Amino acid sequence: MTAPLHDRNTLSAAARRALRDAFGLWPMHEAVNKVRLGPKVPALRRFEDAEVARLAPAVSPSSLVTTIIPTYRRPNLLPLAIESALAQTTTDNHVVVVDDGGGLPELPAHPRLSAVSLSRNSGVLGLVRNVGIRLSTSKYLAFLDDDNTWRPDHLELSLAALASGADFTYTALDRRHPDGTRLDILSEPFDRTRFADDTPFVDSNAIVLRRTPDALFSRLPRTRATLPKEDWEFVHRLTRTRVVTHVPEPTVRYLVNTSSYYTTWEKG
Repeated sequence: MTAPLHDRNTLSAAARRALRDAFGLWPMHEAVNKVRLGPKVPALRRFEDAEVARLAPAVSPSSLVTTIIPTYRRPNLLPLAIESALAQTTTDNHVVVVDDGGGLPELPAHPRLSAVSLSRNSGVLGLVRNVGIRLSTSKYLAFLDDDNTWRPDHLELSLAALASGADFTYTALDRRHPDGTRLDILSEPFDRTRFADDTPFVDSNAIVLRRTPDALFSRLPRTRATLPKEDWEFVHRLTRTRVVTHVPEPTVRYLVNTSSYYTTWEKG
């Protein structure tokens, strides 16, 4: 006998609640993303492999830290991000800018700066970051988007936490409106259970971590509407087995940019 429609809907809702209770909200969404978008990944991986092979002769950084800056058509903000990365008190840091096929503005000549462009626009942030990661060989990795900047001691404080036994660190965010006024300071100690079922609070711009073979971003072709984002997947996957330390210093000046910002936070 077929159950009435309202019973089937009730069972479905109950099943969804059970899955959320067991696994968390964002892992459920990510499982759906993998089914829906996963078939596109092999072609994107082949493109990434080809770009790494093509660009390898142009980048040969040898440093303690590699800072990866993905960019796409932000000629006015990109130089500010680069300047803040090069101005770190930790100078054993090579900055690798990876342009997602949009074209690079004129950038300063600097021995610790490499800039490359993909042969076409991929539209996949994780892929762009992966190219920079794979073009480098440093012990540590850091990430900075082209519309944000770092305080000069960002890497220094993060590396100190890593030297104290952490594998993965993230600092606090000083979140700013486009006019420069402060929105808030976002500083949350890491809680992996909460991270799976609440508003994500670890941003890639704040992360510094030890390089490992699995320290690569998801290649799923996410859009603005796709939740969760690359940062969440990266953090959730890598923190399964790593020691995580939060550095509660607001070393990242984070632009609340309507073209890339999607999370609604409460003011702190």
